Amino acid sequence: QVQLVESGGGLVQAGGSLRLSCAASGRTFSNYAMGWFRQAPGKEREFVAAISWSGGSTNYADSVKGRFTISRDNAKNTVFLQMNSLKPGDTAVYYCATGFYIGSSYYRRSSDYWGQGTQVTVSS
Repeated sequence: QVQLVESGGGLVQAGGSLRLSCAASGRTFSNYAMGWFRQAPGKEREFVAAISWSGGSTNYADSVKGRFTISRDNAKNTVFLQMNSLKPGDTAVYYCATGFYIGSSYYRRSSDYWGQGTQVTVSS
């Protein structure tokens, strides 16, 4: 079992920044690739960013490239999402999740773990 707890969400004006954290406990954190996803009201959950267990590979959705940065600290069992130049369209509940990499691509199994989510609201 892996428990994931997100934090760092909140209300921010357009153009502002937030840094989300996802703290993991349970099984060895460094065994897992990690991903961030988001779900806006009335929409399906969508991929935002992912990072391999070593941090050597990262992937981003086109909508956040150049604005968001994913990183991890395996010593602290934590993955981060730095979000800059936020837009109202970034408003959503943000979730972290475990996963794995094959080559340079991130995947999730049905047995992978999710956090409970943290709300990000960007006002115009």
